[in-house]
Amino acid sequence: MLDVQKIREDFPILKREVNGKPLVYFDNAATSQTPQVVIDAIVDYYSNYNANIHRGVHTLSQEATDAYEIARKKVQCHFNSKHAHEIILTSGTTHSINIVATGFTNLLTKGDEIIVSALEHHSNIVPWQMLCERTGAILKVIPMNEEGELLMDVYDQLLSDKTKLVFTNHISNALGTINPIEKIIQKAHKVGAAVLIDGAQSCPHIKPDVQNLDVDFYVASAHKLCGPTGVGLLYGKEEWLNKLPPYQGGGEMIDQVTFEKTTYAGLPHKFEAGTPNICGGIAFGVALDYMNSVGFDNIAEYENELLEYGTKKLLEIEGLRIYGTSKNKTSVISFNIGTIHPYDIGSIVDKLGIAVRTGHHCAQPIMDFYKIPGTIRASFSFYNTKEEIDTLVEALKKAKMMLS
Repeated sequence: MLDVQKIREDFPILKREVNGKPLVYFDNAATSQTPQVVIDAIVDYYSNYNANIHRGVHTLSQEATDAYEIARKKVQCHFNSKHAHEIILTSGTTHSINIVATGFTNLLTKGDEIIVSALEHHSNIVPWQMLCERTGAILKVIPMNEEGELLMDVYDQLLSDKTKLVFTNHISNALGTINPIEKIIQKAHKVGAAVLIDGAQSCPHIKPDVQNLDVDFYVASAHKLCGPTGVGLLYGKEEWLNKLPPYQGGGEMIDQVTFEKTTYAGLPHKFEAGTPNICGGIAFGVALDYMNSVGFDNIAEYENELLEYGTKKLLEIEGLRIYGTSKNKTSVISFNIGTIHPYDIGSIVDKLGIAVRTGHHCAQPIMDFYKIPGTIRASFSFYNTKEEIDTLVEALKKAKMMLS
């Protein structure tokens, strides 16, 4: 069992007030909060060994390079990739997806098909639409049902020998649905298609094993994992990463440069042009250390408890409807109250010190499916409490009374 009060002491921001009220932070699906140990790592880097990496022979550069590559090894260990060079450190999930989408431009031809799910964040829709525009490939969509689950029988029908790529999130950011990615990957591989899994929302709750999943690409962001913003990862199987061309040109990603011809460095540097977010990468490794010290089994068990409690308490509010009722979901609750606009409710609960997300959550096709402008989303993390959920419920009751 987690000692939640002790864990909360690790997060300095949880001690602050907003609008004169103790902060209740329920926007974890957008960005998790940062523990002091990660903040200390950032300060330590800039205070003691701030230097560019991989190129310098001086002491600071060597220290920074060692710390950065140790962080890469931590990411490799956490996700269980076969090789450290299969881990590309990026600016985040969106950057990682775009590297793959751009890289496939010369690997697809007109009439090839790629499949995406109806539950996707815009960052796992738009890059593939752009890829289709460049190549003449056809985008197909796995539909969803009212519970927010993918229709796997339709997925079976969409797959064919024309299918070259399949993309889906591990967990829906808008609804919390946990998708059956093991089945999705296995079925795609049977027709020879590669698979990219967007793990931005799953990684705070689940510790994925990319070798066990046999996934071709897996992407995630540090800022969902108690790390800093502006850093993330692209895992790719070595054979796939070797097939893809560099995403951008610049320093570090080269082998030899002449005005007649340039040759590129091997993995992972081929995809890491220019000066990276050195401090962010180092802090990412520290964040993974912290979350592993808490324990992902402990996190999953406690967050499921929060999900069950929050669902029960919220449904006691008359007129409240939850969107995304899959039995297999994580600690995200999207809801509306009657016909009240979610933005109006979000504004009122903010005045009471509560941070929730309102809108379409960069998942507009989901909102179009339900014929709504958006939802209020409360997303819980392992440092949240049932008492905070009670505070949210009381605030929602007050907002409903004011707006009805």
